[in-house]
Amino acid sequence: MKYLIVFLIGFFAVDIALAQSDSVQHISRLEIKKKKSVNISRGDSSITLIIDTLIMNDRSRLEFYGKKNVILKVKHAIIPKRAYISGTDGKNNASNFDITIHLDELGSLFVLAGGRDANNGSRTFPNGNGGKVTFNYLGDGIIPQQEDKNQEHYLVIDTKAGGYSVNARSDLYNIYSRIGGGSRPLGQLPQGQVYSGSAGIDGKVEVKEINEF
Repeated sequence: MKYLIVFLIGFFAVDIALAQSDSVQHISRLEIKKKKSVNISRGDSSITLIIDTLIMNDRSRLEFYGKKNVILKVKHAIIPKRAYISGTDGKNNASNFDITIHLDELGSLFVLAGGRDANNGSRTFPNGNGGKVTFNYLGDGIIPQQEDKNQEHYLVIDTKAGGYSVNARSDLYNIYSRIGGGSRPLGQLPQGQVYSGSAGIDGKVEVKEINEF
């Protein structure tokens, strides 16, 4: 019972922090369990999130939704295996990230700021743009490396635009098949929109060492 009460108090504290409507949010301690995710979607489209201690277990995710710009400051990050940080503005474009982080422990970290693909028939936005990511790591912590995925301290930052995987031929076939398929053949397409296969714009990445927050 004692442990249950402690857990509930901790969960309640995190929930309050995430529910704030201000553009600046602060969490003293956040632990994301294995294969679980925390989605930050409330508040303004631009957000500053300060986390004193962030623990991300294997294949856990910290996700930002509906955010154009994210400033993320982590004073102590413990990532023993593999974890993901991602963001989107909700319209297929990736969030822009300015991350400042002290890596106490790092297996591998994936920052996913790639644009999403348009999908005729389900999404109502074109192929998205990749985000602009600045990744600042503290020099007195672990130094991330981007060369060898089989080694520790591996960092991946994806800012590729959406639309590169779109197959224009299959999209056209899908549209033509609907034209001959009933009284409202294109009725299931989002707002009557049919997107070209043009990709979005790739984002940019800057990784640098700093001495202090």
